[in-house]
Amino acid sequence: MHSPQFDALTAEEISRTAAAIKKAGIGGKRPGFGSVFTHEPDKARLRAGERTPRQARALILDRTSAATYDVLVDLEQDAVVSSVALTEGGAPMLAEEIEIVNEVAKADPAFTEALAKRGITDLSLVQLDPFGAGSRADIDLAGRRLWTCITYFRHFEDDNAYAHIVEGVIAVIDTVRREAYAIEDSGVKPMPMTCDNYTPEHNQPMRADLRPLDITQPEGVSFTLDGPQLTWQKWRFRANLHPVDGLVLSGVEYRDGGRYRSVMHRGSIGEMVVPYGIPEAAHYFRGAFDAGEYGLGRMANSLLLGCDCLGEITYLDAVMADDDGEPSVIRNAVCIHEEDAGILWKHTDWVTGKVDVRRSRKLVVSFIATVGNYHYGFYWNFFQDGHIEVDTKLMGIVQTSAFPDGQAPSHASPVARNLAAPWHQHLFSFRLDMEVDGWRNSVFQNDVDGEPVGPANPYGNAIGVKRTLIAREQDGDGLTSPQTARTWTVANPDRMNAWGVPVGYKLIPGWAGDTLIAREPSLIARRAGFATRNLWVTPYSPAEMHSAGDHPNSDRSGAGLPAWTAANRPVENTDVVLWHTVGVTHIPRSEDWPVMPVEVASFQLVPNNFFDSNPALDVPGSIHDHCASGDAAEH
Repeated sequence: MHSPQFDALTAEEISRTAAAIKKAGIGGKRPGFGSVFTHEPDKARLRAGERTPRQARALILDRTSAATYDVLVDLEQDAVVSSVALTEGGAPMLAEEIEIVNEVAKADPAFTEALAKRGITDLSLVQLDPFGAGSRADIDLAGRRLWTCITYFRHFEDDNAYAHIVEGVIAVIDTVRREAYAIEDSGVKPMPMTCDNYTPEHNQPMRADLRPLDITQPEGVSFTLDGPQLTWQKWRFRANLHPVDGLVLSGVEYRDGGRYRSVMHRGSIGEMVVPYGIPEAAHYFRGAFDAGEYGLGRMANSLLLGCDCLGEITYLDAVMADDDGEPSVIRNAVCIHEEDAGILWKHTDWVTGKVDVRRSRKLVVSFIATVGNYHYGFYWNFFQDGHIEVDTKLMGIVQTSAFPDGQAPSHASPVARNLAAPWHQHLFSFRLDMEVDGWRNSVFQNDVDGEPVGPANPYGNAIGVKRTLIAREQDGDGLTSPQTARTWTVANPDRMNAWGVPVGYKLIPGWAGDTLIAREPSLIARRAGFATRNLWVTPYSPAEMHSAGDHPNSDRSGAGLPAWTAANRPVENTDVVLWHTVGVTHIPRSEDWPVMPVEVASFQLVPNNFFDSNPALDVPGSIHDHCASGDAAEH
């Protein structure tokens, strides 16, 4: 559904939203704006031709009471439509809360005393990393706005603080009351003292044998951009940045002959969680919901040419609301560029010796979010043959723990003297609102295996494909199965290709198919229930946008996918949403220190009988001047 109704709010709309909320007195005299974004209209109403007003939604923190309000604003009337006080969960973190955490902790005598026991007196070099308190079952969160903060120390301003964890010192800070709820000290352990830094001055000599590698497009790029709408080759879609979800692509279509055919209404992250696996008091509660607790879009980087992206780059700025509801621009938040992608297709006729080959090119739309020690790059890659690859790139510095000489750490990998990196997971839930050649779709689980030997398979070589209809939400186990090459196909039973087969798109999981390891009584097992399966299928609902519910910060109710799907609603021949969990279980290596090489988790959406034949037969051959020939030494 190609509609600007789903686009991000403009700076003017953010200002009007904030003004309406302040005028209504919601959130006190100085409300905190945890996130402000487009309240997307119900697709069913749009399909029915109903007029839907442009609306904004905001999660508002009362800075005096810690209450959170979920507010809707009518942008045509500049008036509040509804305001609901949450009973579970809270607004995402405000930027100012990072400063408050530092100020409050460093002013508390119990905190400074704990540091002094470890020989730390220069508080300017102390770093605090805040985690939400939702996984601390021992803490009553009622009326509180709490962050559990891990303590690190820098030997100098630009030092890698994660090399010097102050083991066992946890500051639980109430950022509304501006007080320490608790300063926890589980006992002095030696602080790792080795400085491990990743910048060039600390890693000399640098390699000197790299020659320039330039990517040029002398005639310009092959895509066009009209506001947020991108058109490239036969693809058309809209790209926006959401303060919680990050990059959102909507109205994804592919031109087939003279018409555009729908593939996906909306694709984005639905939530992600990073649970840690050390069962100790100072570690067990660590588990960040990086979208719902902090806001992936609000944490977006300003990207730099030649570093984050390479080639002929087009950037999109993003407009976010700051803590006070004022519009703030993130320059170069989204990167758009083309890349060579190897061979698209090739055939050598062994009889005639003639060769026909086409180079593949892809359009890449990406952004990178920095959430504390980690950075996440989300890359949507569009190919000329109609398939999409989604890459999630994990970057940054691992969290750390300390251990004494001679004592091997448990549940963590040694990476330096007295320093270990805890075992943990990165679990990404993608929300894929599919519309394959229309909105009435059905989902099939495909399993491939050998057929039993018998009259129908006398030679034992038959390959069978078992297609299981996901008729209701609880059908299937929702797990990947490499042994049976399991995939899932979203098919339109009302549309056939030329050969009488329903048109479809197939979800092909990547290698990173891990699911949540934590179990009861761990609160993270309840809070991140979405991560217990690789695939969920739900009927479209405009109220179901986030895998762990809309307010995972401090929420312990088990909201989101497990709660919704308990009703076991029908999902056959209707408007369906796929929720795909891409999971990485990170058992750090010494090679991941002091900064980890990028790790990639991927999946694909591939046309499956969507076309009558290869849709890339019309891709022209490469210009011969661009193809190398002869001995490389000649060049």
